[in-house]
Amino acid sequence: MKKIKIFDAEYRFMNIIWKHAPITSTELVKIANKELGWKKSTTYTVIRRLSERGIIKNENAIVYALINREDVILSETKEHIDRLYNGSLKLFFTTFLQKQKMTKDEIEELKKIIEKYGEDQ
Repeated sequence: MKKIKIFDAEYRFMNIIWKHAPITSTELVKIANKELGWKKSTTYTVIRRLSERGIIKNENAIVYALINREDVILSETKEHIDRLYNGSLKLFFTTFLQKQKMTKDEIEELKKIIEKYGEDQ
């Protein structure tokens, strides 16, 4: 899997793009101002940077996402687990569950998810 690095402000901006794409850059400026408090120049700078990194495409003033949200989340999650938990999902879940209480329904749902993806491997 290709590593995709998107910073926090870029991720908030990408959420707008994922929700509205394809979208004109003019409309994107308006939404970014309303939702993020960004000025026009900031929005165009981020569009340029994300375009240069192959994350979005800005063609004829229409902005398209070149990557999807799920790929970004997967890449960021993998990086987080690799960096903080030495790549160990077991250590990640153990650490998380020490502080996070789960209902019986949540536990059953998580078991089903683990079984489903464990079988696929």
